[in-house]
Amino acid sequence: MFGIHVPRYALVNREVPYQQLDYFIEEEDFVEVHGMRFWKPFVEKPIDGDNHSIMIYYPSSAGGGMKELFRKVGNRSSEFHPEVRRVRREGSYIYEEFMPTGGTDVKVYTVGPEYAHAEARKSPVVDGVVMRNPDGKEVRYPVLLTPAEKQMAREVCIAFRQSVCGFDLLRCEGRSYVCDVNGWSFVKNSHKYYDDAACVLRKMFLDAKAPHLSSAIPPILPWKVNEPVQPTEGLTRQGSGIIGTFGQSEELRCVIAVIRHGDRTPKQKVKLKVTEEKLLNLMLKYNGGRPRAETKLKSAVQLQDLLDATRMLVPRTRPDRESDSEAEGEHGEKLRQVKAVLEEGGHFSGIYRKVQLKPLKWIKVAKSNGEGEEERPVEALMVLKYGGVLTHAGRKQAEELGRYFRNNMYPGEGTGLLRLHSTYRHDLKIYSSDEGRVQMSAAAFAKGLLDLEGQLTPILVSLVSKDSSMLDGLDNASIEMKEAKARLNEIITSSSKTVHSDESPEFSWMVDGAGLPPNASELLPKLVSLIKKVTEQVRILAKDENEKLTETSLYDVIPPYDQARALGKTNIDVDRIASGLPCGSEGFLLMYARWKKLERDLYNERKERFDITQIPDVYDSCKYDLLHNAHLNLEGLDELFKVAQALADGVIPNEYGINPSQKLKIGSKIARRLLGKLLIDLRNTREEAISVAELKSNQDHDSSFPKTEKENTDAKPKHLNKNGELRKSITLNDISMDQDDDDDKETKYRLDPKYANVKTPDRHVRTRLYFTSESHIHSLMNVLRYCNMDESLQEEDSLVCYNALERLFKTKELDYMSYIVLRMFENTEVALEDPKRFRIELTFSRGADLSPLEKNDSEAASLHQEHTLPIMGPERLQEIGSCLTLEKMEMMFCPFAMPAEDFPPPATPAGFSGYFSKSVLERLVNLWPFHKHASHSNGK
Repeated sequence: MFGIHVPRYALVNREVPYQQLDYFIEEEDFVEVHGMRFWKPFVEKPIDGDNHSIMIYYPSSAGGGMKELFRKVGNRSSEFHPEVRRVRREGSYIYEEFMPTGGTDVKVYTVGPEYAHAEARKSPVVDGVVMRNPDGKEVRYPVLLTPAEKQMAREVCIAFRQSVCGFDLLRCEGRSYVCDVNGWSFVKNSHKYYDDAACVLRKMFLDAKAPHLSSAIPPILPWKVNEPVQPTEGLTRQGSGIIGTFGQSEELRCVIAVIRHGDRTPKQKVKLKVTEEKLLNLMLKYNGGRPRAETKLKSAVQLQDLLDATRMLVPRTRPDRESDSEAEGEHGEKLRQVKAVLEEGGHFSGIYRKVQLKPLKWIKVAKSNGEGEEERPVEALMVLKYGGVLTHAGRKQAEELGRYFRNNMYPGEGTGLLRLHSTYRHDLKIYSSDEGRVQMSAAAFAKGLLDLEGQLTPILVSLVSKDSSMLDGLDNASIEMKEAKARLNEIITSSSKTVHSDESPEFSWMVDGAGLPPNASELLPKLVSLIKKVTEQVRILAKDENEKLTETSLYDVIPPYDQARALGKTNIDVDRIASGLPCGSEGFLLMYARWKKLERDLYNERKERFDITQIPDVYDSCKYDLLHNAHLNLEGLDELFKVAQALADGVIPNEYGINPSQKLKIGSKIARRLLGKLLIDLRNTREEAISVAELKSNQDHDSSFPKTEKENTDAKPKHLNKNGELRKSITLNDISMDQDDDDDKETKYRLDPKYANVKTPDRHVRTRLYFTSESHIHSLMNVLRYCNMDESLQEEDSLVCYNALERLFKTKELDYMSYIVLRMFENTEVALEDPKRFRIELTFSRGADLSPLEKNDSEAASLHQEHTLPIMGPERLQEIGSCLTLEKMEMMFCPFAMPAEDFPPPATPAGFSGYFSKSVLERLVNLWPFHKHASHSNGK
């Protein structure tokens, strides 16, 4: 920046437009400047300070595209362009890493080095819609600064020698950064700010011209001396109606939700051994020429290379014709499937296709220079994973659920959550696993929750944090799950009874394999027969879908499905369906490959053996086609779904343990880190609430005793520090803000009550949303259900009441958008040390747990036309009127949760070493236009 080296910033300087620069490289997901690589998302700023056209470029894994930021025009401050993926080359630009700020920017205004006023506003990078009040002004609310931010304000003011100064602050990953210094700048609309500014400026003038009067004049305005203090509203609010109505003394403090992703396409995998020279050379090209190293192909360039090679290798015969060899025919069919998958959408947008090439056999060959020998791979295993993409229905479900949470999880407040959030009394963090469908579900949910507009990509990058270690993976319980599946297979295929004792169990869910249909072994052959019937129909539909017809005829009328543009869509592809094509990106060839693979994997005819682990996949495919491809009228699909559902309802819950003891063991291993984080969230909320209550109690106690005239006189000078400079007195909110720095290391926005026109400035709700997959939902639910079976908790009752245990046993499936919610309430009429001060409310939803065959009413029929199933409402996990204390919740979770001390400390964001050092600020001063002829005493 202006020749000064600042870490992770780089300048690309062009003397003429479109000048080719040797030191500048652009690839699909990064730019490289002088060897310094900036991965998307990154920011591109013109070096001309008067040019406010700033671009943010997004990674292909988030859907790609670019967002343009500009000075506000009407109610817009930015626009998203999904088709723009290349950076500008017509001028000179600064590149820097994008810093996610939770959708909020902070504007800081100093009046001298000892006074700083801060206001937060909605960031333009989220959806570009400017929030305005009835007077047409941008909505901003005063917020408290941390001690570190106050020191930044002081240093900026002194370094730039600008007493009245405005600058922009970004809060990212627990740290704050100054991103722009504006110079002479005032707050737009705050009477309190102008009163303070008047006092500060008056003192500065008196110190300079009449120091003998400075200490004699009170530091407040004359007409403010006897102004009565306006009391604030109490912090009470009526409890939720989900569990039951509680007294006015209960205040909602925390909402925690663990949510499964929305409706997705079936997950697919193609495995084939390849010996073709083109594919082996491609593997060597991307693994650095190492003959025994595997290669993963993900980027657009890599996948395009693979597609080019595959197109040359695909046999010209059609997939339904007999080949000279069964093995050759199967290999050619798989190559054709790989080609079809890679051609989906016309371009590689969004990482929903991944290819792995792993060498299997090698030979020794002479080196090209004739000096000795080297290894050369002659066979490799190619694994292509695709599918599992969030559908238009999944996006709609997530957005609808976000709206439901907004309107129902935050009772009171009149305008509910949006009022809390817009006034910075709502501390929101959203976490997601690494899977694309989960991330997009989180973004769509955030869109509905916060009433945002536009595409999902900017929302995803701005508001959603990835945490794969907490929300991904089954590795920790892989051995136990393998044992559970083996036992499950034994129970089903041997027709053995699920109960192996003479005594009848006390509860129906306590036996091994509970929930399996008694005739499971008889249903398996029927399942295979019905799959073959459906597969044959799809084969006929795919017969004419070869390369030539697809490219020159069909897609001339119906363009290929565009995955990138579909990211924000919540409606069906009417044109494709009207043309008799499958919904979404899948063509008939891939649809046939999907069903054929299920047919082969479910039953091995040569070994005469069933693989019950394929039952959930069969069920997923049936449900998907009944919902999205009903217009294809596949005969027997309805009956196949019923059989698959009967088996899946027993298999899926038992994959996570065939009895409560094993379910608890597996669940605690998979969800250990998540359980630990939930406890951290609840404990931090409690500590914050207690701190606020104690400080408020002390303030109320002090104000209840009238002060003498001498005490009032003595108190006034305390507004001045030892140098006679005005300082702000410490308030409840200053202290709570400073304490927040230690609360799970997350920087929070807190409303400043002295400047806010809000009746209840002390009200504050913490929301933590965790988006994950089916495995973590089942695991968390199993710990909730069965945690009292641990040896250390044998005498304790379950966290879940008996009626809820019965309902959960009958529920079977926790479907798309199923969720578990923990809400913590504080009873302000109970003593702080009383365990009943903090109460936990547990609810869950089965998600979109409605059969696609349900068409009983007009609402169901309408939903079927939109290919979307409704999400079931929340159900209680406790008896009405019961009181689950936070103390009890902690005791029940602790044996299974990762201890707080085991969580690694938050890492500094890559590439950022902190805000400008003092030396950098001093060097920047020479470039500052506002004070070139100003004296050095200006900031004193």
